[in-house]
Amino acid sequence: MIEIPKKTDGQAVGGQPKSMVWQAIGFAWDFGIIVVVPLVALGVLGRFLDKRLNTSPWLFLGGAILAIIISTILVVVRLNAIIAKTTNRKK
Repeated sequence: MIEIPKKTDGQAVGGQPKSMVWQAIGFAWDFGIIVVVPLVALGVLGRFLDKRLNTSPWLFLGGAILAIIISTILVVVRLNAIIAKTTNRKK
C-alpha cells in the first residue's frame, strides 16, 4: 500500500520548508527564462544579420555563443544571491 506523506505546519512534503520549495520553483522558472530569452533573441538577430550580410552561419553562431555566456553569468549571479539570502537567514 502507498503511504502518503503528511504535511506538518510550515513544512512541505519531504520535510522542506514551504518557502524553500517555492524558492526552488521560482529559480527553475527564472533559469528557463534566463537561458531561453538571450538564446532566442541573439539567435534570431544573428540569423537575420546573416541573411542580410550573407555571412551565414557566423553571426548566428556568434549570437548563440554570446547568449550562452550571458546566460551563464546571469545564472551564477542569481545563484549567488539565493545562497547569500539563505546564508543570512540561517545566522
